Amino acid sequence: MKKNKSSRLTKNDIRSRLFDLFDSNPKKSFTLKTVFNEIAAKTHPAKLLTMDVLDEMAMDDYIAATSDGLFHAVVRSQTLDGVFQRRQNGRNVVIPDDGGKPIMVFDRNAHHALDGDRVRITLLARRSKHAREAEVVEILERKQDTFVGRLKVDHGLAFLITESRILANDIVIPKRYMGGAENGDKVVVRLVEWPDDSKNPIGRVTDVLGKTGENDAEMNAILVEFGLPYEYPKKVEEAANQIEPGITPQEISRREDFRNVTTFTIDPHDAKDFDDALSLRRLGDDLWEVGVHIADVSHYVKEGDIIDKEAERRATSIYLVDRTIPMLPERLCNFICSLRPDEEKLTYSCIFRMNSNGDVRHWHLAHTVIRSNRRFTYEEVQDILEQNGEASESDLLLPGNHPEIVGNIKHPVGEYAEELITLNRLAKRLRENRFHNGSIDFNRPEIRFDIDEKGHPTGTYMKIARDANKLVEEFMLLANRSVAESVGKVRKGTKAKVLPYRIHDIPDPERMENLKMFASKFGYRVKSDGTKGEVARSLNKLMTEAKGRKEENLLTLVALRAMQKARYSTHNIGHYGLMFDYYTHFTSPIRRYPDTMVHRLLTRYAEGGRSVNQKKYEDLCEHCSDMEQIAANAERASIKYKQVEFMGDRLGQEFDGTISGITEFGLYVEITENGCEGMVPLRDLQDDYYEFDDRNYCLIGRRHHHRYSLGDKVRIRVARANLERKQLDFQLLEE
Repeated sequence: MKKNKSSRLTKNDIRSRLFDLFDSNPKKSFTLKTVFNEIAAKTHPAKLLTMDVLDEMAMDDYIAATSDGLFHAVVRSQTLDGVFQRRQNGRNVVIPDDGGKPIMVFDRNAHHALDGDRVRITLLARRSKHAREAEVVEILERKQDTFVGRLKVDHGLAFLITESRILANDIVIPKRYMGGAENGDKVVVRLVEWPDDSKNPIGRVTDVLGKTGENDAEMNAILVEFGLPYEYPKKVEEAANQIEPGITPQEISRREDFRNVTTFTIDPHDAKDFDDALSLRRLGDDLWEVGVHIADVSHYVKEGDIIDKEAERRATSIYLVDRTIPMLPERLCNFICSLRPDEEKLTYSCIFRMNSNGDVRHWHLAHTVIRSNRRFTYEEVQDILEQNGEASESDLLLPGNHPEIVGNIKHPVGEYAEELITLNRLAKRLRENRFHNGSIDFNRPEIRFDIDEKGHPTGTYMKIARDANKLVEEFMLLANRSVAESVGKVRKGTKAKVLPYRIHDIPDPERMENLKMFASKFGYRVKSDGTKGEVARSLNKLMTEAKGRKEENLLTLVALRAMQKARYSTHNIGHYGLMFDYYTHFTSPIRRYPDTMVHRLLTRYAEGGRSVNQKKYEDLCEHCSDMEQIAANAERASIKYKQVEFMGDRLGQEFDGTISGITEFGLYVEITENGCEGMVPLRDLQDDYYEFDDRNYCLIGRRHHHRYSLGDKVRIRVARANLERKQLDFQLLEE
């Protein structure tokens, strides 16, 4: 195999020799020294070039290197199964099930595969100096066969026009399959066939959502786009209607009775599903009993029944801009289970005994019965706290009207003011203790809309967590952590029983290093290594120091990008963001299926039941994590749609804004006045040729070196608003 020494080996010579070497020895491994000898790379430059080519071949998945430094050809079956990923440029890939690197599949070889489909591929003969390619030979499983879009009827032919990247071509709909739909309707279409020799699939209209642009049609279209339900099955609703809402004396006798303890709910003003309540009573000079009472959904919804199966499938309630798509039938979530005032309700409760320092002296878990005395909104509680001088200084600095201070803890003003003040003080101590232990404080405002009766946005406001919100949050966190510890925290040598945990992994090291370098440009120091607590406290210090400064949102955004996503798992690794060793979701079973799972397991274990099958619950955790992400994506899509709709009424108007994002395609700008975000396309920046610097989050002009960075203040004009694409384009004005 050795080559004759040449005067000077080029990179092409080396590449050719390496391909010959590995093709001729598909089952043999070589040390680097042996490779040099085999291809006669004897000079230092030739050896350096050889190492470069070896790296390229490994990147192409042509060879692999073992941990002990041996190189060998990647030998694979000619046929592989995997997941097809469509790319808009036609350079699609398949992610193999065996964990190997992506394999390229051009459109000409995709054979009707759609994004997300599980496919079988056959590897094609490798072309010299090209990445490995494959051809789809079988579609094993369609990820999606239902699509939503606008029906276009032209000269007797109907097409579904979609903005989805899943489809490379429009769906043709024969007249017999139109189902009464008309030109311009927003429709749901199911694929019925795709002839091998046809470029376009054939579909049938299964539902007409309404006219394109109508609010209900567009919101339901977003749900269909993400594969989410927009209607509740009648059989499930009928089953819910059969549930008896009354509570028998026998059931009350089995529970701890809190009906005579002061109890109230605190929720958004438009909420109907009240799934948590707080109770408070004094036990001594410095001892309080705080009850965190959670709707006992599992009492009514039995594992495996028709309601439970639907709830499991949905896994979460979905919150679009103007509506809630509930996990449970309305009769359960808004009536039977909802902790409505002046009604006896069944609950599952964490009962804490605490001192005024927020230290939990004792706690226990119990099935209870309560009677809420009052339904508060967050705004009402905030007003009471401010009237009694209990609000945080940061809350008082927020825009809006603030009531005059007319009371205090000795002479409180407002309904249940003494209880609310006490709970607020306890919550603040819990919060202080949590941050002292390293919990990270990411508190970003969220855009919300005022909408009219037709769903059209008339104004915007920013949702900001204030003391009233944080009061509830702290007691929910305490309950969730305590419940997780009660199952997961066992004696050494004892195996904990299975429980779905809410886990959050440590930040991505590379992104943390990027944040460290980026923050240093503004004069901040961030630890990118060290103990979990040290890094977390460093992040909190960064957030505190940047508060109110120009770069605050920018640094928060970059820090958030370094964070992993929280998810559900039976394999507990703790929750990094909260800095809890044990954490679960217990407090919202009306709107989250993992909470219902946790309720059932806690009841089972309290009654002496054995641990459940871990694989079954891990699969459920994975499903719930996936559905949570899909629901979040749908919520963001509805917000984006309303932003485009709102700004579409303001075409040509000028606004001040801040650069909130930078990509290779252009600049994202958030308008200061209303929080709406749009893009300045790179093609519209015509004063220079701009290049994207992803490490420093900026665009830099090649000729004049002008720089656009995250956080820069700019002035824009609203240029285009495309509702169908949910796309808002701005024009950058001269500074």
